Amino acid sequence: MFPFLPQLDGERRRSLQTFQRKAGIRFRDIGLLDLAFHHRSFSNETTKDRVNNERLEFLGDAVLGMAVATRLYLLMSDRPEGDLAKTKSVVVSEETLSEIALAIGVDACLILGKGEELSGGRRKKAILADAAEAVIGALYLDSGYRAAEQFVLSIIDPYIALVMENRHHRDYKTLLQEHVQKTFKAVPKYALVKKSGPDHDRTFWVTVEVNARVYGPEQGKNKKEAEQAAAAVAARELSLLD
Repeated sequence: MFPFLPQLDGERRRSLQTFQRKAGIRFRDIGLLDLAFHHRSFSNETTKDRVNNERLEFLGDAVLGMAVATRLYLLMSDRPEGDLAKTKSVVVSEETLSEIALAIGVDACLILGKGEELSGGRRKKAILADAAEAVIGALYLDSGYRAAEQFVLSIIDPYIALVMENRHHRDYKTLLQEHVQKTFKAVPKYALVKKSGPDHDRTFWVTVEVNARVYGPEQGKNKKEAEQAAAAVAARELSLLD
């Protein structure tokens, strides 16, 4: 079905079979599953066709959104649309999907270009989350919506429960910004203090200023993570956390 991809050797087939067992799914066309793990960095280096998992990711995002939205509509029948939207944004976030991806072994199956491999791409949240969505898209094409929905709910339901119990990973930047805008009619000011480490393993240090008080610096593997860490400290100091 995919002549532009290399033939699957025995080792690759065993790897994909292990993934299926761990994820609790079964593909009729294992080539679709294989394609779901091909990052654009690999195709850019190896083929002029530029074939990768991005189209499957696009499809999987839609299937994921539909499955989660339906689940929340039924579970949160007494809650307004805004609460459903906030919950959905957390459970389909990059943070959540990358955590799920690691739990089911997506990282071990990724096919990356040499540069991306050397820069730690196998552990990058965006790549992991995108591949998880691509797997959902591939399963939808392979086995239909019902199978894809069952898979989505099997991996997402525990996170929906965490959000509803307020025990999930928080978006501290949004929480802090909403508070600062409401209380001080301003926005938090983030500043990159320093970067350390080699290009493939950088650490970023960021502070955040709220009402003339500076919190941090806090660190992360990219600016976004460091900003979240600084916002978490500020939110804790301002008694915004439950």
